[in-house]
Amino acid sequence: MTESFRRSGEYEYEYPQGDGQTPSAYRQQHASTPVNPEWPPPPAYAPGYADASGAPPAPPAAAPAPAGKKRTAKGPVALLAAVAIAAAAVGGGTAFAFQELTGKDTVASSSTSTNVVPASQRGSVAAIAKAVSPSVVEITATLSNGTSTGSGVIISSGGEVVTNNHVIAGATSIKARTSDGSSYTAQVVGTDSSKDLALVKLRGASGLKAAALGDSSGVTVGDQVVAIGSPEGLTGTVTSGIVSALNRDVTVSTDENQGQGQGGDGQWPFQFGGRQFNGDTGSSTTTYKAIQTDASLNPGNSGGALIDSAGNVIGINSAMYSAAASSDSSNAGSVGLGFAIPVNTVKSDLAKLRSGSQS
Repeated sequence: MTESFRRSGEYEYEYPQGDGQTPSAYRQQHASTPVNPEWPPPPAYAPGYADASGAPPAPPAAAPAPAGKKRTAKGPVALLAAVAIAAAAVGGGTAFAFQELTGKDTVASSSTSTNVVPASQRGSVAAIAKAVSPSVVEITATLSNGTSTGSGVIISSGGEVVTNNHVIAGATSIKARTSDGSSYTAQVVGTDSSKDLALVKLRGASGLKAAALGDSSGVTVGDQVVAIGSPEGLTGTVTSGIVSALNRDVTVSTDENQGQGQGGDGQWPFQFGGRQFNGDTGSSTTTYKAIQTDASLNPGNSGGALIDSAGNVIGINSAMYSAAASSDSSNAGSVGLGFAIPVNTVKSDLAKLRSGSQS
């Protein structure tokens, strides 16, 4: 993981943490249409009868519609209107489309990539950083034996922030700092250690810029990506790289104590490919499919954003390999082996996290 950590009173070292009644679509119109009280009278002659001149009588004039009564079309028009509204909501690609009407927190979530940055600047690291940095926060968790630093991604203007579970596990208090320097206290809303995800809420926050959650199913190896987080407590640090691999089975500890300095070298332990990295994960573990990237991740990046070339968040950075601490500085820091939880996993878990589940 990529969370930085320091024990109180000890030498400082780092470790990676970082919806009524359903209308009927087809109403029986004849059942609801009123009978016209002025039907025309039957003809005064038998069918086929002609008068003395041999010409058939003129057909009776149709009775006029009753004055003062206007009939309103119901079923078909109403159905078309409903379909139009539904199409507009779905066509927008958003998970929740009515934030301004309801006043509720919503997530800017897209089923396909959107251009968060101008189309002409697609792929520009500078443009991506400018657009997304306000949606990434630094998280500082106070633990019983020190403090730890990680990152988080704002997903609603009211202050909902997604981060890694291991960033806030065991915290007695949590603070968050936005890119403009504003500080907030935060409370845990829900956790899911099986996916290493947590949702926290910034108290008193409003009008924040939410990140656009993209679609990780469309990610391919070689795609350009940008990572934003707070490595070593350096808020808003931006790095870039590519997607190195997909569907890596990354195994991490679900024991909150495992991330608090246990692991020998101070790095958050994880494993993949049958190998242990940064120490022993212990007996309580969980495995998830991860996006592998060579974008530089360092202690404190955990919980931060992995972003595609259009500015959509495609993953939550969660783990990195770092060489064991040694006197040789060339062995320290990122070696281009980082992992992120796919954003589709995050989106599928949001309802559980918002419900207050603690697992």
